[in-house]
Amino acid sequence: MIRDINTNDFLFILAALRWTVLLSVLACLFGVPLGLVVAVGRLSGHFALRWATAGYIQFLQGTPLLMQLFLVFFGANLMGWRIDPWPAAIVAFTLYTGAFLGDIWRGCIEAIPHGQWEAARSLALPWAVTLYRVILPQAARIATPPTVGFLVQVIKGTSLTAIIGLTELVRAGQMINNATFQPLAVYGAVAGLYFAVCWPLSRYSQRLERRLGRGFQGSALL
Repeated sequence: MIRDINTNDFLFILAALRWTVLLSVLACLFGVPLGLVVAVGRLSGHFALRWATAGYIQFLQGTPLLMQLFLVFFGANLMGWRIDPWPAAIVAFTLYTGAFLGDIWRGCIEAIPHGQWEAARSLALPWAVTLYRVILPQAARIATPPTVGFLVQVIKGTSLTAIIGLTELVRAGQMINNATFQPLAVYGAVAGLYFAVCWPLSRYSQRLERRLGRGFQGSALL
């Protein structure tokens, strides 16, 4: 039975926003250390480790996120492992985030002038010490803006979890629309909430890119 839309419906959609934000935070919380491991693996002198991390990145970047969700959720259940939508979404988004952040950070590390490595080598610093004490602090300046920008993509990507039954922002909108059949109002509110979260992050990423870019260029001239 179709009914009129009311204030409680919008409050329900607003409440679902917390699950979208929570999933994004958890994806970054678990994906950041994974991405660091992947980035270091891509720079490793061990061929097998470089090959494995490169393959991991290529697979995750070369396949749709929706398919990755299906593989984790339906694949695990078909194999006899009972998994609920929340753990499946966290696992899928952690793998997805780790692959992209690993590739982003690898590029940022490689952007550091090679002379920094040579200077550390002249001081007889081990490779690991050079990486964590000399290279990574400089690479962090370059990596911060694209990392924040990628977070925006993660937030928008969480909408796909509605397919596996996770009641986040889009799924809440679908439920209200099925009851009220007012898609313009419902999905307009959903889009507005996405915009309210993603637009400030996008602007912040642009400001960081300009500010840190000037700082990095200035330090490179010294």
